[in-house]
Formats: sequence, structure tokens, C-alpha cells
Amino acid sequence: MYHIQQMNIHSSMTVGQLVQEMKHAGVLGAGRIARAVSIMLEMAQDSTYTVFLTMAGPMVPGGLRNIIRLLIEQKIIDVIITSGANVVHDIIESLGYPGRKASLSLDDQSLRAQGLGRAGDILFEQEGFEALENTMRQILASISDSGLTRISPSHLVVKLANYLTDDTSLLHAAVQHEVPIFVPGILDSMIGLHLWMHDQMTPLELDSISDLHRLSDLVYDADKVGAIILGGGLPKHHALGVNILRDGLDAAIQVTMDRPEAGSFSGAPLSEAISWKKIQPTKNVADVIGDATILFPVIVAAVIEQLSNQDDE
Repeated sequence: MYHIQQMNIHSSMTVGQLVQEMKHAGVLGAGRIARAVSIMLEMAQDSTYTVFLTMAGPMVPGGLRNIIRLLIEQKIIDVIITSGANVVHDIIESLGYPGRKASLSLDDQSLRAQGLGRAGDILFEQEGFEALENTMRQILASISDSGLTRISPSHLVVKLANYLTDDTSLLHAAVQHEVPIFVPGILDSMIGLHLWMHDQMTPLELDSISDLHRLSDLVYDADKVGAIILGGGLPKHHALGVNILRDGLDAAIQVTMDRPEAGSFSGAPLSEAISWKKIQPTKNVADVIGDATILFPVIVAAVIEQLSNQDDE
């Protein structure tokens, strides 16, 4: 029988050492974080893995933008599936309009009058979305002027990334490092609205089926597939669903605050996906319950630290 060890901390300890203490305890949230670090480290070290990162919720405006870019640059992730909103906010930040922290007392009517939108305690300036509209108008016009009448969401993301000159953009980093970005729900974002507006004047068909062809090729060609899932929603389901083609993922971690009681896929534990052949029968899964903007930086920091320590040996 495993005996729980009490965690110890000291003033000079690293994040990786803290996670080791969590591993020694091995239970509850601490045990889940340590397990997630171990699985993600395995994915990073095993070159036979094709690693999917999925993002739902405000991960870019919530402060994870540089961390995702680091994972791209370190070649820890190979494929990104995200909501349209995260693409929108990456572009808006690249155009010089990062989110602002709100005060504790919020009056949404006053915010509206000031041209500010709110997501939790993050404020967004209307000017940023106006800059996005101008940018999208130019990009979509250049696409149509080139003679294209059909474009896949992943190809559109490449066009958007190539327009950006900001080196902090995760879209830009993904294109540079040949990490495809899939946005299955792109119409459910401001980009979708701009596509519709452009289509009123110059027809441009969004070809989502070709992205499924591309995703299926990635899955079929992979020796192993792992997934890092932030939040739930369509990105999570898209990654797990396409892996039915190979009887499921080999490994996965998810960080979510969604609950399982209502039967939603967002809140479902990863073990549930085994019954659907979306994950293979495996012990290489970890459900970490909590806010990804708190917990995922801890997981990544511990993984990067261990990889760096191994490089130094």
C-alpha cells in the first residue's frame, strides 16, 4: 500500500521540485498535476508522438500566449485545434491592443458606453476589433484578388499569420515552425462575421472538409498521438473525434473546470472517451480540475525544467 508523503517546501525550490513534492503526496489535485507533468514529459521526449494541443476559453487573452508559443518553438506540440476567439485575440494583440485588467467593481453599462467589452475581469477595447475588421478586410480582399474562391480554415490561418509582423504572435510562430492550426468553429467568432461580410460582395467559400482530410492524414501517419486539452468544447471533441480513426489517443491530459454531472463532453473525464474509442485503453491520462491559466503554466514550467536538466546531463 502506498503511503502518502507530506509535501515540503523551501525558499529556493524550483517549480519542478514543487511538482516532485506533489508527486510524493500523489493524491487529489497535487497528484493529478504530477501525473499530467509525467505524461506531458513522455510526449515531449518520445519523438514518435504527434501531440495535439486544444484550446477553448480565453487562453490567449488570459495570459497563455507566450507559453503556447514556447511549446511551438520547443517542438513539444505538433498540431493546434482552437476556438476562433483565441485566433482573434492573437491577431488583436499583434495589432497593439492587448486586453486590460478590470477593476473589482464593474458596471457593464458603463463599460459599454466606454467602448469596452468584458470577459471575466479582462477588458477589450472596441478599437482593437475595429483594427481587426480593417485587417480582415485587407486580407480577404487579397485572397479574392489572387483568384481563390475556396479556402480552408487552416489555410486562412496561414494567410492571417503571414500578414502579422509581430514576433510574439503564436499564429506567426506556428507557421514558422509548420504547426498547423485548425479552427473548426471559426464562424463562431468575429472572423466568421468578417467572412460573411466579405462574401456579400465577393463569394468566398469556407472549405472545412479539406481540413478534416488534413487532420485524418496527420492521425493516420502518426505512430502515437497524444493530446493536451485546455478547456473543453469543440476543440476537445474535434481532437478526440478524429482519433477514432486510429482507435483513440495513446495519451492525454486535460485541464478543465467543467463538471461531469450534466453529461457534457467538456466536463467528461478522459476515461469516458475510452468507451467511444476516442482514447485507447491506457493509464496515460490525467484529468486536472481547475483554471488552466493557473495550472497549465505550472505543468509546462515543470516539464521544461526537466527537459533542460536532462539536456545538461
